[in-house]
Amino acid sequence: MNATLFALLDNRRSDRASTVPAARASPAGPASRVRRWADAAAVLAATALIAVRAAGLGRWIVDDAAVTFAYARSVDEGLGPVQLPGAAPVEGYSNPSWLALMALGRRLGLFDHGAFLGVSDLVLYPKALALLCTAGTLACIAWAARAVVPGRAWAVTLLAGTVLATNLSYVAWSFSGLENPLYGLTAAAMAAVLVRGVDARGPAGVRGVARDGLTALAAPRAELTSPRTALAAAALALLAALTRPDGAVLAAAYPLVLVLFLRRRELARSVRALALHAAAVAVPYGAFLLWRHAVFGLWVPNTAVAKAQQTPRLSQLAQAGDLLTYAGWAFALIGALCAGAVLARPGKGRRALVALLVPLLLTLLAYGVLGRDWMALYRFATPVWVLAAAVAALSAVVLWEAERVRGRAVLVTALTGALVLAHAGQAGREASFEAHPTLSMCFVAERYGQVFNTYAQRLGLRHATVALPDLGGTLLTTRLRVLDLAGLTDRRVADAYAAGDTRALRDHVLRAERPELLHVHAAWVNKPGLTLARLAEAGYVPLYRQQNGGDFVRADAVHDAARITAVRAWAKPRLDRLIAGQNHTGGCGATLTPGQGATL
Repeated sequence: MNATLFALLDNRRSDRASTVPAARASPAGPASRVRRWADAAAVLAATALIAVRAAGLGRWIVDDAAVTFAYARSVDEGLGPVQLPGAAPVEGYSNPSWLALMALGRRLGLFDHGAFLGVSDLVLYPKALALLCTAGTLACIAWAARAVVPGRAWAVTLLAGTVLATNLSYVAWSFSGLENPLYGLTAAAMAAVLVRGVDARGPAGVRGVARDGLTALAAPRAELTSPRTALAAAALALLAALTRPDGAVLAAAYPLVLVLFLRRRELARSVRALALHAAAVAVPYGAFLLWRHAVFGLWVPNTAVAKAQQTPRLSQLAQAGDLLTYAGWAFALIGALCAGAVLARPGKGRRALVALLVPLLLTLLAYGVLGRDWMALYRFATPVWVLAAAVAALSAVVLWEAERVRGRAVLVTALTGALVLAHAGQAGREASFEAHPTLSMCFVAERYGQVFNTYAQRLGLRHATVALPDLGGTLLTTRLRVLDLAGLTDRRVADAYAAGDTRALRDHVLRAERPELLHVHAAWVNKPGLTLARLAEAGYVPLYRQQNGGDFVRADAVHDAARITAVRAWAKPRLDRLIAGQNHTGGCGATLTPGQGATL
């Protein structure tokens, strides 16, 4: 399969053959076929390395991913983009393309239907997609490398894959159930298209065959300015923008590279290519924005409103420095030195590296202007890791080819030492994450979805609303109406966060909505101001205390006070055990369906 993929990626248009002398237009020899198989083998080997590292996270799916899963369920069932049946349309996701893949998987019976080999397809399907995206990412790196170092593209691929496999930030978030692997694949594909474009743009003076049999100067092949390259870059930019909001930054990659490699005699072609690219991005994305506004009443996802993303400040760019610290300063320095050495020498290596650096710097910029994420290990950095690994690997291999034995020995020693130091420096932090990864879908489904279903049943609340901030697993299992205290799927709560008006938020929750059941703890007590005193004033009594908050019920919603006492006695020992022994890397059964009760 991979050999076929590489053969297709390397296929040239028939008109390109006319610029090659007849004596050279011979079929690919055994050496070329061996290289293709070597490249395919490198993709498979590097993918296996990353998969082995991902296996250490077990069946973990981060709870945020389950919000998209719930929307995919609604879309597939014909309910539209709603969090639950009967809810108003709110864009509580920020990854339409990934949502589409989840809904397609459900339609095909591959997702949200049961288990395969004992593993729930809620876990297996997104992780299988992540594995395919990882292989595709590495195939794109190999494809780009073949334009620069055709005999050693396999080495570039294997080195880049090794760098990514040692980076738990890349591995964990690629296999978290979120859209990260698709975003990483899109960034790698964009880089490959740009590298192939600047490399295939051969110098003026390429000789072709004239009609009279005599060689004559053929017109230069401006591949970078060809409609095919412009449209490919536009399609990838559009996919990136629909995968993550910050992915829209990749729409600038092709125009920037076009400007950097602009030649006066190609000005007209460049302008046409730029206009084509801009139209191919703007028209479909503009149509999507119009649809979003018509359906949701917003030009941006509701998630962006809830997170109160402000106008970027220059000081935020310093966040990118955190990535250098995580990657390891030694490795970053060695990679920068290799890239600098390649950039100092004219040739294919320099052209390719410039084309790679453009999307890398754009994704770094996008990462820098995003607000800090509460989740560990730099969730938004996935495309940065992919492109940085490609830059470092390609630079090292190009430099290897230019050096003699002693220089090669120094290069290998430096790279190996830097990788070991980077891994050792993060070993403790990564081991902690592997043992206790960010809040999992399965834990939330059990702790909030199933437990609050049981609360409602035991308290005699038939048509209750539950307000809480941990949403994904809850949406997949609850039979209750859900009020999202984080605001991702609630327009009024999101608007209150965006305005910094916590009083309006509390009025909406405690006076307008008045949910029968409610949960807050940790930051979700102080952020919305739902303190114990305010909850008591609004008529809420605790069912279970957790940290500075816990589980609450509105006392006047329960007709028999003895039921509250009985539920407290039922909840205390069971939830104590569940929270103390929480396992975020384990599974949660074959399916998660509405109405499931606690099995504690």
